[in-house]
Amino acid sequence: MVAHMSEADEGAVEAARGVWEPEVNVLASEASWAWPEALRDVFRPRGVNLLVAGNADEFVHIIERKRIHTAIVDMDSGVSNGLATIRIIRMDYPSIPCILLSSAAGESLLGKALRLDVFSVIDKPVNMGVLRAQLHRLFIKRYNSYIFAE
Repeated sequence: MVAHMSEADEGAVEAARGVWEPEVNVLASEASWAWPEALRDVFRPRGVNLLVAGNADEFVHIIERKRIHTAIVDMDSGVSNGLATIRIIRMDYPSIPCILLSSAAGESLLGKALRLDVFSVIDKPVNMGVLRAQLHRLFIKRYNSYIFAE
């Protein structure tokens, strides 16, 4: 019997072995405000590629075609609920780390995020230093990479 691993699962195996690919891809929710440009300012100097998705279907479509190292999902997206997006991602790609952004991170939301194995929940408006610190923690823990070190 031959088992087939998804590209995301293969990436997790590579990370566990300490193998690191030169291309780093982060997938984030699209926003009408300056969010994608603010992310690019954090990612560009580190050589990290930012891919943007407008809804859950686009998230999955991109994940199917590119190795994604983490997904940053906006809970308050007007198009789709962030938890629903993460739930859809988890169906086929359970190993992709997710960071959830929310303007109302109450106890109920935190509990739901915990059950979906969300790596971190960050309050909005997003403090880019906090986001960078969480990405740093995630990439050390998951990929043994210091790409987001200050």
